Amino acid sequence: MKLHELRAPRGSRKVRKRVARGHSAGGGKTAGRGTKGQKARAGGGVPPYFEGGQLPLVRRLPHKRGFHNPFKVAYAVVNVQHLARVFPAGAEVTPESLRAAGLIKSTRHPVKILGQGELDRRLTVRAHAFSQSALAKIEAAGGSAERLSAPGPA
Repeated sequence: MKLHELRAPRGSRKVRKRVARGHSAGGGKTAGRGTKGQKARAGGGVPPYFEGGQLPLVRRLPHKRGFHNPFKVAYAVVNVQHLARVFPAGAEVTPESLRAAGLIKSTRHPVKILGQGELDRRLTVRAHAFSQSALAKIEAAGGSAERLSAPGPA
């Protein structure tokens, strides 16, 4: 077979029927639109969701309402009671050590330390944000809190 002998398979290419070009052309008079009615008129027809006046499905379903802030910062939160349970006295707490301890799922999100629970040991905590109560509890236990800069895009 040569390149100039290539042909499309029989029946794969169909010639478009030109309607409304007279009786002899086979698509005259109503041109396949039936007789009268809304769909027979020029520009006629109904939108795809129209259900004959019944309340359309898209309007019957509950709509997702509210506002989504694209700039919201989603923190991975850890309470001080979990730090006391996992880390020994004098330990250094970083997002990587929290990830290794299983307290956060990923280091992709910034870490915020919250103040729920008690802290009875001195820890050096490095995180991206702290609540006021968490800062007070860490410092009351003799530890220190250091803010990290926000992580870049992952």
